Amino acid sequence: MKKFLYSVCMLAMFLSATARAAITVTDDLGNTVVLQKPAQRVISLSPHVTELIYAAGAGERIVATVKYSDYPAAAKNIPRVGDNRQVDIERVIALKPDLLIVWMHGAFERQLEPLAKSGIPYFFSDPRKLDNIPETLTKMGAMFGTEKQAKLAADDFRKQVSQLSSRYQNKGNVKVFYQVWNKPLYTLNDQHIVSDVIRTCGGENIFGKLPVPAPTVNLEAVLAENPEVVLSGDSKNQPVSGIEQWKPFPSLLAVKNHNLVAIDGDELNRPGPRIIEGARAVCEALETARNNRSVYKTATAGQKP
Repeated sequence: MKKFLYSVCMLAMFLSATARAAITVTDDLGNTVVLQKPAQRVISLSPHVTELIYAAGAGERIVATVKYSDYPAAAKNIPRVGDNRQVDIERVIALKPDLLIVWMHGAFERQLEPLAKSGIPYFFSDPRKLDNIPETLTKMGAMFGTEKQAKLAADDFRKQVSQLSSRYQNKGNVKVFYQVWNKPLYTLNDQHIVSDVIRTCGGENIFGKLPVPAPTVNLEAVLAENPEVVLSGDSKNQPVSGIEQWKPFPSLLAVKNHNLVAIDGDELNRPGPRIIEGARAVCEALETARNNRSVYKTATAGQKP
């Protein structure tokens, strides 16, 4: 009888522990996401999400993703269910995922209702600061049960950001124009993680205060701000860098001091682990600009105005 009661108590304790084992995290929109067990079948609806899932140690659990999810190399073989404009909702549901990780944008917002009605748990990922990336990795580790690998990736990322910040953030301020695209001329405001990269490197986004996250600007506005550095987030498929359009404007300080810099857009625009490489390139570009101040000042000192 005692053995039976002991077994019943142990079973009750086990069931109680199992009931308490639900995984609860908060996504980037402040929504509470609850999973009863670690996710085994996930659909990634953004390239940066795919990179984060791999870094968190759960890449093999991605059953579908979207166009441009091309890193790491293994991601190229994952089936596609759409792109940043349109997602095949029926196919998403048919794949029976136990978790969706999505990025909020206009196109997805229109498709949110049918996904919400499907009952599939979803996590919104929209890191806007470098510190948000290790936080997201930790949350993904919890959702997938890969806490150890996710923690290693998060700790390594924090360490690298700290090193860049310590080295560059308190140096002389550099005015920066960040060019997403040149036709039309797009930039980003301070809500985007690129501005946090610029701040970490001791720079200032000249259009950071604009209210729209990805505003269009004109040539005259850029020339009026006279940035010391022009950064361009180029695509790998771009035959010619859009940054070339500034060379006919020798009065622009960035042109005068030879501070036109093209950086791989995938390493800077995507808020995933690889952004640390883009951040390093930005910090080096801004440091070069600081060094160029004295070089070009000396070179032009003897010239007549």
